[in-house]
Amino acid sequence: MRLIVGLGNPGAAYAQTRHNVGMWVIERAAARWSIRLARRGITHRGSGRLGSELLELAGTLDWMNITGPPLKGLLREYSLAADDLILVHDDLDLDLGRLRIKQAGGHGGHNGIRSVIDAVGTPQFVRIKIGIGRPAPRQDSADYVLQAFTREDIDMLTPCLDRAVDALECVIHRGVAVAMNEFNVREREESDE
Repeated sequence: MRLIVGLGNPGAAYAQTRHNVGMWVIERAAARWSIRLARRGITHRGSGRLGSELLELAGTLDWMNITGPPLKGLLREYSLAADDLILVHDDLDLDLGRLRIKQAGGHGGHNGIRSVIDAVGTPQFVRIKIGIGRPAPRQDSADYVLQAFTREDIDMLTPCLDRAVDALECVIHRGVAVAMNEFNVREREESDE
């Protein structure tokens, strides 16, 4: 079984913000895989299958910065280890609409990831990062991630959300290394120039 969690903040006021793109991916995955998400407290969760793989999708576990403890509770509930977890989240260090898959590593200044690492006691889980771009000079990062996307931003972001679901399928069926080679290629090619 794999647990796939999209990070975000609860409530309608935050639903369309940059910090909630992880939940957007979960909603797209649920729609594509015919998994019904139901509200359970502040979470949206659903169980289903992708081929022979049993999945639990979850999003918006708690406020972003304290999402680790409820996520640890989900791992415990399903008797899963951290390496059964795929976390989908926003990333300020990626250009808007860029996608990057990463196995393990630090929190990179992302307080939601920091909370997860602290709660589960290890950074050994897969991350699918969705680029939301950088704030304007002198704009506070915390304010930036809590702003809604513009219509133009959403137009640029939409293909990335679909690719993120493709990336999830690749991780599940073909493994993290294959998915990283396939979905991180564009960034590697640009860095070689």
